[in-house]
Amino acid sequence: MNIETFDDLLTAARAQQQPQRLLFVFAAVELPDDATADQRANFERGQGGALVPQMCVDKAPEELASFADLVAEAALFGKPWGMVFAAAMSGTPGKAPTTTDADLPLERMVESIKQGQIAAFIPFDPQGQAVNLA
Repeated sequence: MNIETFDDLLTAARAQQQPQRLLFVFAAVELPDDATADQRANFERGQGGALVPQMCVDKAPEELASFADLVAEAALFGKPWGMVFAAAMSGTPGKAPTTTDADLPLERMVESIKQGQIAAFIPFDPQGQAVNLA
């Protein structure tokens, strides 16, 4: 399945044979202090910048009816974000992964994003549209 929107992600997660847990890392897009003039100009045009993880959460697909639910929960933390990265982890037959099971994978996800290693995740913009960062 081609995932173009957050709703596509929810549909795909719910359709999996094994129960899923969705992992989310919200990141701000910031301009580093040591940015060059060209980098600053590109950033002003909406290009470039550094991804800075702000917060993370895990959810069972059944806990989210829509992207609006996730955005509303994120707003409770009061941290600005420009992109949310998503990943999924599978459970075992008849047993969904728990929040405790998701702790270490979420930590690894945050570290990967800090290092710019984002190929394994699906990024979504604030409107719930998948973003191609290639």
